[in-house]
Amino acid sequence: MKKLTILLSTMLLFATLGYSQVAINTDGSNADSSAMLDIKSSTKGLLLPRMTTIQISSISNPAAGLLVYNTDSSDFYGYNGSKWISLWNTSDTISPWVCGDPITDSRDGQSYTTVQIATQCWMAENLNIGTVISGSSHQLNNGVIEKYCYNDDTANCDVYGGLYLWDEMMQYVTTEGTQGICPSGWHLPSDSEWMTLEEEVESVSGVNWNTTGPRGYYAGSNLKETGTSHWYSPNNGATNFSGFTGLPGGKRYPDGTFSNLTTLGYWWTSSELDAYSAWNRSLHYDDARVFRYTEVKSNFGFSVRCQKD
Repeated sequence: MKKLTILLSTMLLFATLGYSQVAINTDGSNADSSAMLDIKSSTKGLLLPRMTTIQISSISNPAAGLLVYNTDSSDFYGYNGSKWISLWNTSDTISPWVCGDPITDSRDGQSYTTVQIATQCWMAENLNIGTVISGSSHQLNNGVIEKYCYNDDTANCDVYGGLYLWDEMMQYVTTEGTQGICPSGWHLPSDSEWMTLEEEVESVSGVNWNTTGPRGYYAGSNLKETGTSHWYSPNNGATNFSGFTGLPGGKRYPDGTFSNLTTLGYWWTSSELDAYSAWNRSLHYDDARVFRYTEVKSNFGFSVRCQKD
């Protein structure tokens, strides 16, 4: 970072002085006349950014001409404006990631489906990052992401994702929209971002989403996974036309017990009501609406969804 700062400062100085070239390990007067940047060395080389294939494909809005080194294939790749092409084998290409493609969390290798809903890109699965701890334990600010699995059964985490206290989800900050426990490039949606989602999937116009309790008419139906493989019957009105695929992961209580698996799904938002409570959303097996309430942040373990930055 220090060297980059020096380089940028040097470029700015040259621009201020009217020079059009930058030279490293030589003075400006000895830079090659055809080069904007001339680096001279007989003992060291130039290192481009080194990334995995997933990291390369996840670069947002890459510029044509961008160069990186692929650590998976030990190869250089350049972006031609529509795809990444190997400089050593032009038949090897990498397509840029678009919402709807799966993502892989580099922290633990878990893959998640994604869905574009109007202007927002959401995970279409509940987050499942972290080390499992007993429901009777309290998640702590100890540098380790911790999760609850319903009834302390890891198989439930595999299907419904982990359950998290608000502070653990936020990684002990209170900044609305922070990354928290989401993968890099993703964040914890705010209360207003949930409202945007609800309005986009609602079939009836004119709903006041800034109220508490049940809201709307069909937004819940359009966010819930269909059928009764995971939802308790009747899973009222579920269409999942949004592709959000809301699941009923239940919740963890302050005493370490669990309830509502298959009947209710709860999700934290990253928005506080006050120092003690935060906004959440819930979907119900017997209702077509979305419910908005607040709960004490340190009491309940809820599911988490992430939204693309």
